[in-house]
Amino acid sequence: MNTNKIIVASDHAGFNLKEKIITFLKDEGYDVTDNGTYSTDAVDYPIIAKDTAQKVANNNFSKGILICGSGIGMSIAANKIKGVRAVVCSDTTSARFSRLHNNANILCFGERIVGEYLAKDICKIWLETDFEEQRHLKRVNLIEQ
Repeated sequence: MNTNKIIVASDHAGFNLKEKIITFLKDEGYDVTDNGTYSTDAVDYPIIAKDTAQKVANNNFSKGILICGSGIGMSIAANKIKGVRAVVCSDTTSARFSRLHNNANILCFGERIVGEYLAKDICKIWLETDFEEQRHLKRVNLIEQ
């Protein structure tokens, strides 16, 4: 699987930041798929989170990014899908450790919580950080069970 293949989605509350993140990721060389929503018209975030999470869990994409108002709803909905380890991050340290220790495969954050430039920094660190498999694989496997 291409490790640069990323799926990004949002609800209406995360739409504006999603558009900026997609442009940023493309400029960074990532192959980005926009999985909706496509406007600020109200939508149900659990439907978008589920569809996106299933595509990550099925290995259609190496990682996913979900954006809503807070990041919390998207994370809760995405984590219902087997094989998904979605994390809400509003700082770069959490983003780094979610990859190093937990092998998180979906990043969630909120447009109402995280500004554009911090969101870009969080994405960059999260996408560039590798999982410390030797030290943490056993624990991640326990989570999967």
